[in-house]
Amino acid sequence: MRTTTITGITLAAALTLAACGGQQDRSASDGADESSCDAGQGRLNIATGNSTGVYFVVGGGLAKIVNDETDLQATSAETGASVQNIQQVVSGDYDTGFALADSAADAVNGKGDFTKKEEISTLGRIYSNYTQVVVRKDAGIDSVEDFKGKTISTGSPKSGTEVIANRLIESSGLGLKEVKRQRLDLTKTVDGMKDGSIDGLVWSGGLPTPAITDLFTSMGEGVEFIDVTPQLPKMQEVNEVYEKSTIPAETYDLDKDVPTIAVPNVLVVSDDMPDNVACALTTLIADERDALVKVHPAAKEIDVETMGETGPVPLHPGSERALEDLN
Repeated sequence: MRTTTITGITLAAALTLAACGGQQDRSASDGADESSCDAGQGRLNIATGNSTGVYFVVGGGLAKIVNDETDLQATSAETGASVQNIQQVVSGDYDTGFALADSAADAVNGKGDFTKKEEISTLGRIYSNYTQVVVRKDAGIDSVEDFKGKTISTGSPKSGTEVIANRLIESSGLGLKEVKRQRLDLTKTVDGMKDGSIDGLVWSGGLPTPAITDLFTSMGEGVEFIDVTPQLPKMQEVNEVYEKSTIPAETYDLDKDVPTIAVPNVLVVSDDMPDNVACALTTLIADERDALVKVHPAAKEIDVETMGETGPVPLHPGSERALEDLN
């Protein structure tokens, strides 16, 4: 496995570590044949997302399971999420990272934030992210078209949330400059909603997202979800991975379900990750699903029957071998 300047960090410290790390040496893990499904020894560095999001929680849980069940030394770190994670996996700063499938598809196709086709693959599909658009009731926003002239948080720079937020705006017929976009992480976004400096937010995350729970707990009927599914047809013209879904009412103690747009999540890796490591990690995620569910309920969606459904992003050959054995 690769080496990194992130050394000697316990899982607890890793959960509060800002995204960083040096260029890693892309070398096979020690003590394991690549044709096996043995992870061998070495370090595994996991890029997650905002500290109040689901990537961060599940990523920390995954790091602990890797430490407990293999000879790898795993750490997880807070990052800006999808686009940044992919870029840093490509550059060698991380071994694997959480990413929305639309951002990963952009990377393999050299579109959007990626100027060339990136050599990445995935360990598999894990759970879905749900597009959660919440507005202050006093802001006069009933649809994405109403974002015009409003102050909207579109997520951290280089995040999957930002990609989706910008596409929602453009699919509504608005220009990006017609919206007062704030590129804020989720913690600052929720604070802005509470103090009235932000009219609405776009967030793409698993269910429930702790910060969104906090927002509804704190503001109650002062905030509400809006339906963004009218944008779905145009969104699908941009990227095929977008799907219609629902945020169940009980997720945030709402009066009714909320129609929305969902995007699968994948764990991206560089194509040169050793086959045995990819095989071992994919097997571990499938076998330890129940342990991950205890970390966060979003992990309930992990299913060996669907883990291989990552198109157009290729499944890593080691992961493909693992899923063949598991099915």
